[in-house]
Amino acid sequence: MGKKGKRDKKGKGAEKTLAKMEKKVSRRAKKEEEDLEALIAEFQSLDAKKTQVMESSCPPPSPRLNCSLCAHPERDELILFGGEYFNGQKTYLYNELYIYHIRKNSWAKLDIPNPPPRRCAHQAAVVPTAGGQLWIFGGEFASPNGEQFYHYKDLWVLHLATKTWEQIKAPGGPSGRSGHRMVACKRQLIVFGGFHESARDFIYYNDVYAFNLDSFTWSKLAPAGMAPAPRSGCQMTPTPEGNIIIYGGYSKQRIKKDVDKGTLHTDMFLLKAEGAGKEEDRWTWSRLSPSGVKPTPRSGFAVAAAPNNRCLLFGGVHDEEEEESLEGDFFNDIYFYDMAKNRWFPAQLKGPKSERRKRRRGRQAEAEAAGEEQPQLPPPQEPLEIVKEVVAEDGTVMTIKQVIPAAAEDKDRSGSEEEDEEDEDEEEGGALGQAVEPCPRSSAMVAVKHGVLYVYGGMFEVGDRQVTLSDLHSLDLHRMEQWKVLQEMDPKTQEWLEESESDEEEDDDDVEGAEGGEEEEESSEEESEDEEGEQQHPAVQPGEAQAQYMARTEQYWLRLARSHMGPQAKDKKVLKVAQAMAKTFYED
Repeated sequence: MGKKGKRDKKGKGAEKTLAKMEKKVSRRAKKEEEDLEALIAEFQSLDAKKTQVMESSCPPPSPRLNCSLCAHPERDELILFGGEYFNGQKTYLYNELYIYHIRKNSWAKLDIPNPPPRRCAHQAAVVPTAGGQLWIFGGEFASPNGEQFYHYKDLWVLHLATKTWEQIKAPGGPSGRSGHRMVACKRQLIVFGGFHESARDFIYYNDVYAFNLDSFTWSKLAPAGMAPAPRSGCQMTPTPEGNIIIYGGYSKQRIKKDVDKGTLHTDMFLLKAEGAGKEEDRWTWSRLSPSGVKPTPRSGFAVAAAPNNRCLLFGGVHDEEEEESLEGDFFNDIYFYDMAKNRWFPAQLKGPKSERRKRRRGRQAEAEAAGEEQPQLPPPQEPLEIVKEVVAEDGTVMTIKQVIPAAAEDKDRSGSEEEDEEDEDEEEGGALGQAVEPCPRSSAMVAVKHGVLYVYGGMFEVGDRQVTLSDLHSLDLHRMEQWKVLQEMDPKTQEWLEESESDEEEDDDDVEGAEGGEEEEESSEEESEDEEGEQQHPAVQPGEAQAQYMARTEQYWLRLARSHMGPQAKDKKVLKVAQAMAKTFYED
């Protein structure tokens, strides 16, 4: 009794502390949000000028992250909404709606009157009701300098059949937040976690809300059991039985004035529905202890439902926090979680069948010729060398030798259960896969349609520079053979502006810059934006030669190669792999 009483008292104390922090954050954020509300209202007045639905073919969306990408429930289409872009000085927010036609491999822009305000880090879920509906909740709007934030608590639905937006005004919903997670489960939308941040304070949530898709009402759930710690950016997956799985996420705590400490969560929970009534369900939290190989700790990963009662996790970043710096290792790997077996395992690509047969025959012949000593010999295939001359902006001619190593160099990072498939995966990854697989990234968007995974956009960092992506890749999750490049992007073409010393003066002039999209064309700013308004970020690298840029990117790939090959790998071998990865990715 004594221990239980202490636990109850401790739990109530934590609830009181959380309530106080929420009030404190709310008070300090109120002034900031009032300023941003006026800016958002200006943008909405511009959107109100749209009176007709217009769908037009267009180039691919401009680079962005933290948008939403969903599969149409009835058509072979993907739906992209919102997102953000940062060019080193300004933050751009979007509320554009794009449709990707899978069979045509083409994009269309869909302009619909009265859309939701510009936002990023929101959540979207699709349901098949009435020809398909796209539901959107929450997210954030940032000032152009990225120092003020407005967190939405609005709920919108896009009726896909009639191409109309509708705001659902229902009381009792979650507070304003971003980085939360939302899934459609049975006839409900379930919202968990997220965070709210002002210029000086922040708060992370672990509350759970349900929105009934029949009655259009919110309810706050009060599950029994020990809930996950507050977090954002976690994996949230519904099960066929109507339960919810939570994995990982990120949160931070203030350990002293102006000093915050981040936490990468790696725990896993099940939110189980007990009872049959739609509004009378009793929910219970319980901790899961999965078997297999769990993903390495990371944040910024993307998740999607996969075939065979599985869900998948793609990419992310593991930040090494130092006192005055933040170094990140980015990922492009895939992990599957089997919900029936409660088991994690890493994905392994097999490569095309024709290539696998050729490699098998080649290995058999080489093994017969080499006899028993073959495992100790170096791979019989010579590494592929590509010599290229690059002329830097200052006129310097730089000779680059690109070395793509043979498959044996990647042996340490293979985790296949069968030796035959292990070699195939290594050769595909070493000789072919590097040229087509998505580069390591965080905050990417993923969707699955007909058993095919689509990965769009995201970002990675090179030193102090953030590279925002707009490429599109696909992977057949049934065959698991190789990635396909549907849309390419050269990061060297992306604008990056160094921080200006006159930020305050620029803030007044750059207010329009936070909007992104069409209205950037209407503004009088002399920013480097595309005349058609689709690609706003031209090829500019002020004050930096291409040779210097390439050298800086190689440091990133060197860290990545080391993380994959392990500390036991020789420096020379790691350098070769890093050079091959970097040069292959940045090849013109």
